[in-house]
Amino acid sequence: MNQFIGFRALLSREILRFTSVFKQTLFPPIISSFLFISIFGYFIGRNLTMAENTPYLTFLVPGLVMMYLIESSYQNTSTSLFIARWSGYIQELLVTPLSYVEMVLAMLLGSMVRSVVVSAGVFAVSLFFERTAIMHPWVVLYFMFFVSLTFSSVGLLAGLIAEEWEHISILTTFIMTPFIYFGGVFHSAQNIPHLFQVLMQFNPIFYMVNGMRYGMIGVSDVDFKISMIVVLVFFSVLFSVVVWMFSQGYKLKK
Repeated sequence: MNQFIGFRALLSREILRFTSVFKQTLFPPIISSFLFISIFGYFIGRNLTMAENTPYLTFLVPGLVMMYLIESSYQNTSTSLFIARWSGYIQELLVTPLSYVEMVLAMLLGSMVRSVVVSAGVFAVSLFFERTAIMHPWVVLYFMFFVSLTFSSVGLLAGLIAEEWEHISILTTFIMTPFIYFGGVFHSAQNIPHLFQVLMQFNPIFYMVNGMRYGMIGVSDVDFKISMIVVLVFFSVLFSVVVWMFSQGYKLKK
């Protein structure tokens, strides 16, 4: 067990980093999800139905859970690594006996804890409006696990590349947010023009959202098995790239 001391220490540090400022890391997404659910899902969408006559509120909740899972995962690792580079702490980490895989994995798992807590909070908020049983818990756990690790990997890439704080938010504003909003969080692929339906097939977040939606309410615009494969492939590629960049010392070693 001694060989895992460093890994556990880094993992604990990553968890402590966001829990020590929980008012900034955990509360804001839960509060904003309450506004989304109450205004769009309950007040406006209470009389709307989506695919397979699913009430809009029921349809919306899995999308919001996935949206905040993605955002929390990205924000945690991108800010953590950028601060570590900016403060010079990363230099101390690089001289430890931890392997590059252990370093990356500890950061990813710490980020996963935050995103899962936020997602659970979003789901808990939804229960005040409508109580819906999760139909396929193992599918939900699969997507929570791999999607959080996938976008935690994206966050590490952003944390490595960014030279200023603004660079981290640029990826969120101009790439991630449009992909999330056009990924089916708020709408079904059946409710949009054919051209946009075709374009959605090239959006990886579309598969993630629908995978979560299938796991929670049994409704999806695409076969959940395909969604599972897409998520696994994206995680494998991104994780490998991040580990390789760490091993090369990309913007880490001075």
